[in-house]
Amino acid sequence: MNINVNLSSLNFFRSLRAENKQFAVIGLGRFGNAVCSTLHSLGYEVLGVDSDEKKVTQALSDRIAAHIVQLDSTEPTALKEAGLFEFDTVIVAIGNYLAASITTTLNLKEGGVTNVIAKASSETHLKILKKVGADHVVFPEREMGYSLARTLTKPSILERFDLDPDHSIVELLVPEKFDGKTIAELELRRKYGLNLLAVGRNDKFEINPQPNERLKQGEAMVVIGSNKDINRLPI
Repeated sequence: MNINVNLSSLNFFRSLRAENKQFAVIGLGRFGNAVCSTLHSLGYEVLGVDSDEKKVTQALSDRIAAHIVQLDSTEPTALKEAGLFEFDTVIVAIGNYLAASITTTLNLKEGGVTNVIAKASSETHLKILKKVGADHVVFPEREMGYSLARTLTKPSILERFDLDPDHSIVELLVPEKFDGKTIAELELRRKYGLNLLAVGRNDKFEINPQPNERLKQGEAMVVIGSNKDINRLPI
């Protein structure tokens, strides 16, 4: 699994109150349905919202949330009457209907919702959502595209945490070229500009391993550095 989270995203998620146990999800398509059902299964109180009667009926049948309501989220009055403005965090998952997504996001922010997370379906959509006040925007299709491309071209990379567009922390399989060599012999910092954070063995990670430890092909290693330098590794 590749993880793509920049520093601004981390700051946003840190701002969410830990005691927040209530969420609302507007739009019960595949994305909204998955968010709803996952939050619900984790024990959070979730309100699911959609304007489509069939989706509401299906959501009720599947019991993906504690409460499901049908309403037009482009109408501020409807949102207020349903209590949406009282939620700390609302996820707008209407991605494919730009006008409804943008209007809903604007309505929620003007209604006083502290944290509005919105799904975008294009770069233009993303920019507009930010302009109307979305606190965080997700672009699932783009992220899946990045993830697939990285998996196809760098199958040895097991996980990736993007610190910013140019720097990452990655977990990868120890390359064949590194097999049997000590950490000191590899000279990762001098040769590749990378710092080794941990080595994984037997389902456990050793943080800050000793320079005299030998790496074995098939083990995992975690490094931090620029994406340009990470791409120079023999993987």
